[in-house]
Amino acid sequence: MNYRYVDVHCHPNLHSLKGDQEGVIGRMKGEGVLGIVVGVDEESSIEAVRLADAHEHLYACIGLHPNYSSSENFDISKFSELIQNKKVVGVGECGLDFFRQSTTKAGESVEEGWKEKQWEVFKAQVQFALSNDLPLMIHCRPTLGSDDAYEDMASYFESLQGEYKERLRGNMHFFVGGLAVAQRFWALGFTTSFTGVITFSHDYDEVVREAPAEALLTETDAPYATPVPHRGEVNEPQYVRFVTEKIAELRGESVENTQKNILQNAERLFGIR
Repeated sequence: MNYRYVDVHCHPNLHSLKGDQEGVIGRMKGEGVLGIVVGVDEESSIEAVRLADAHEHLYACIGLHPNYSSSENFDISKFSELIQNKKVVGVGECGLDFFRQSTTKAGESVEEGWKEKQWEVFKAQVQFALSNDLPLMIHCRPTLGSDDAYEDMASYFESLQGEYKERLRGNMHFFVGGLAVAQRFWALGFTTSFTGVITFSHDYDEVVREAPAEALLTETDAPYATPVPHRGEVNEPQYVRFVTEKIAELRGESVENTQKNILQNAERLFGIR
């Protein structure tokens, strides 16, 4: 089958889409969408691999999301079993999330040592990806009104370049940072993927326009971040076409050229085709 679009980060393995899981996956295939189903913990990673095994147009990333790091450890033995599956194309989503703690309301408790725990779990997954020569699927969400988590992560990756330059690679999923920090990731050879947010917000127009062609990817993060014209509905991977069309518009390119470029980028980074 000739695929027209790629959704490098979606969650038909999570609650909001599970009720119509096969319908969602079927509509995705009908629109010619390749997809990577992304795990956020052990259970959803197992489900991601199961779905990838069952459907030719799906692949899987396995990992532990930073917001689950306080309740679940990264069990390398269990993830080592999952990673043997040939449809597993990346490690994640893993990373840092400073946003939730920055928006804690007065009187709410914040777990002591949460940032140190996130770093511990994240670094374990980076080493896991490096040892298995797979790209990372990065979740990075900064403190409200800043790029702090992005800046910290860029510095960490830059410190690894000398030793792991050939193996260190990945995608900054749902990128919402500024141009300056995006350029640091691009210099490292990382890609940045954009969601339906770009169809209703102009906050990231400059980053989309300035991105090197080889650094662009598309995603839905379904069931979240539904694009125009489906705002207010549950998001689905099939809607990645609206993200692709918006990127083409912002960059003054044809949709066909944008489609081709993004598919090539996904194949180069994740080996999906």
